[in-house]
Amino acid sequence: MKKLRSQDWFGGTGKNAMMYRSWMKAQGFTDDAFDGRPVIGICNTWSELTPCNAHLRDLAERVRRGVLEAGGFPVEFPVTSLGESNIRPTAMLLRNLAAMDVEESIRGNPMDGVILLVGCDKTTPALLMGAASCDLPTLVVSGGPMLSGRHEGELIGSGTAVWRYHAEVKAGTRSLDSFLSAEQAMSRSVGTCNTMGTASTMASMVEALGIALPGNAAIPAVDARRSKHAQMAGRRIVEMVREDLRPSQVMTKASFENAIRVNAAIGGSTNAVIHLIAIAGRVGVDLSLADWDAQGRGVPTIVNLQPAGAFLMEDFYYAGGVPAVIRSLLDQGQFDGSARSVTGLTMAEAYVEAANHNTEVIRPHENPLVTEGGIAVLRGNLAPDGAVLKPSAATPSLMVHTGRAVVFEDFSDYHARIDDPDLDVDETCVLVLKMCGPRGFPGMAEVGNMALPQKVLQKGFTDMVRVSDARMSGTAFGTVVLHSAPEAAAGGPIALVRNGDMITLNVPERQLHLHVTDAELAARRAEWIAPEVPQEGYLRLFSGSVMQADKGCDFDFLVGRRGTPTPKHSH
Repeated sequence: MKKLRSQDWFGGTGKNAMMYRSWMKAQGFTDDAFDGRPVIGICNTWSELTPCNAHLRDLAERVRRGVLEAGGFPVEFPVTSLGESNIRPTAMLLRNLAAMDVEESIRGNPMDGVILLVGCDKTTPALLMGAASCDLPTLVVSGGPMLSGRHEGELIGSGTAVWRYHAEVKAGTRSLDSFLSAEQAMSRSVGTCNTMGTASTMASMVEALGIALPGNAAIPAVDARRSKHAQMAGRRIVEMVREDLRPSQVMTKASFENAIRVNAAIGGSTNAVIHLIAIAGRVGVDLSLADWDAQGRGVPTIVNLQPAGAFLMEDFYYAGGVPAVIRSLLDQGQFDGSARSVTGLTMAEAYVEAANHNTEVIRPHENPLVTEGGIAVLRGNLAPDGAVLKPSAATPSLMVHTGRAVVFEDFSDYHARIDDPDLDVDETCVLVLKMCGPRGFPGMAEVGNMALPQKVLQKGFTDMVRVSDARMSGTAFGTVVLHSAPEAAAGGPIALVRNGDMITLNVPERQLHLHVTDAELAARRAEWIAPEVPQEGYLRLFSGSVMQADKGCDFDFLVGRRGTPTPKHSH
């Protein structure tokens, strides 16, 4: 094993080493804690304002136990916690800020390896982005999903039930009392959303990337096996330091292509597109929308979970979880088993014994939930740099559709007019929402799954084609075109759409076309006035540096792997 990085702080008999050890000993650490054993940072996103991560204090203790058992020196440190459930306007606005927090905390402190304790949507990509930039031995431990919800005899999923029940209240088919009584039934324990939302998707993605131990994604948050998993991760990270096994050796192009295929198989969130592109950029892998479209094609959705299917994450765990999915893809030749894993084995070796225990939850390839499960990347004059749609959550009859645009200039306009009885809209129209992209909202909020007009819901329709430069919650569903790039605030063509324009969506052909001539679009562009850019605080940094959705929405100055050079002494 090469010299430990932490020994640049703690090793030797000089003045600086004496001071660093002395300050740490104020906490009661013993002399032998500094004798050359690996120092493991436990990067914790615990917060009571992030309900998904509210149990991570306890999980950190389990990691600590594993690190000590393996002969390491565990040190826990906090970083910005991003809870999509509470943060306004969206936790995505702060993902890059949290990534900066993680990167500089790792780089500036005496640690040799790091465990990332993650849970809610943006905590996973934020922490992995920051750690990937540093490239110290890294292992991800997710907090796990909450228990399954039941309400009035029905299995209900967090998030997903909200969208559906609220639409039923607007349509007059569900009472307000029934809607409100689902509140506690939907969220029965700590942990992330129990549907295949963004949190569960990203927990699955880190497992598919090989940067988490097998089984990471689906063990329920309150299951004793989640604590065991964390303890085993604590042991393993010490071994990884001794092996000098780094993220750049694990997360290769083949690993990201594997993750894309797993995302298709699980019916994962569209948010994974943005996050994986951003993580790849940090580790130095060229990943694009074209890769998402190419690698996802031909991969069926075999996991029957809400919002696309019927079951929840607890059922997924009992059925075999991500290991069973990876094994299925390996058997079909749709997964590169030679990719490396933090286990020290190849992915094929690490998952060779995985089994499917419930073919209703994890279906065989010959009986999929959706034949083509990959994220569809759409292009055309309305989204020249791409837009995305999740086929497994869409209505098949709307996958090829032409309709009249009903345009909302921003989210406030949408809120003010969507249920106006005088709104000129019917079920054949295409709802278009502008100014909700990375710069436009700012932060690219999860508002792309616009609730349908009340007059349409009352006619019995539950889906319409919707187009925006926004994101959508992974718990949501519908024929929703998202991430239109460039966004409206950057002068993308979506900014030029007007009421009455005809729009064609053709998912099989991967097309999104605005039926307006180039000459007319040029005339409209000449009249278009760019929105003002914030000039103060973090919003100034964000709006001036954030890249577009097709590039992962990272800050342009953060892309790349900078490593962990030891900072200069200050004493």
